[in-house]
Formats: sequence, structure tokens, C-alpha cells
Amino acid sequence: QVQLVESGGGLVQPGGSLSLSCAVSGSIFSINHMGWYRQAPGKQRELVAFINSGGSTNYTDSVKGRFTINRDNAKNTVTLQMNSLKPEDTAVYYCNADVFSSRWWRDVYWGQGTQVTVSS
Repeated sequence: QVQLVESGGGLVQPGGSLSLSCAVSGSIFSINHMGWYRQAPGKQRELVAFINSGGSTNYTDSVKGRFTINRDNAKNTVTLQMNSLKPEDTAVYYCNADVFSSRWWRDVYWGQGTQVTVSS
């Protein structure tokens, strides 16, 4: 069993910053890619940022230059530093990880989500 636990969401004013963290625990042999998704009310869930096992990253265009994803392989954590936040960044943010629980068992896991609200 693998669990993803997110933390760090909240309310912030436009132009402010927040940092999200996600800890992966349980039966872990190795972790491939990790990522952050978000879902705003009435919209589909979208990929925000992605980091692979080698540290290469990818971002959706709307957050490039403002958000930074990092991972700590020793601690099995992934973080999302969000700067210059805009009201349109308001959403529930979900952590995602592609985990090998053994050499032969691989699955994709999700966190429970954390609310980020950008408002004055």
C-alpha cells in the first residue's frame, strides 16, 4: 500500500506565494515520475508540473516562470513552490506519483488534494 499526503495549501493574496509538499510512504521500491495536478470548480483536472526520476521537469504554460517543482529522492517527497499567484490559480491541487512497490508491481497513486485559494 502506498500513501500520498499533501500539505501547504491555503488562502493567499494575488502576487503572493505558497509552497505545497507531498510525502510518499508505504511499500516503495522506487518512484518514477511525480507531479502536481489541479482542478478548479467546473473544470477538468489538469497537469501543472511534472518531474521525472532524473530530475527533468515540465510545466503547463500558464505557470512557467512562476512555479517550481522539486523532489527529494531520499525522503520520497515532491514540492511545488508557487510564486506570483493569480486568482486563476485557485483550485484543489493533487499530488501524483508513479510508484514501483516491487520490481514487478507498478501503479499510479494520488494524494487527497489540498485547496489553494488566491483572493484579495
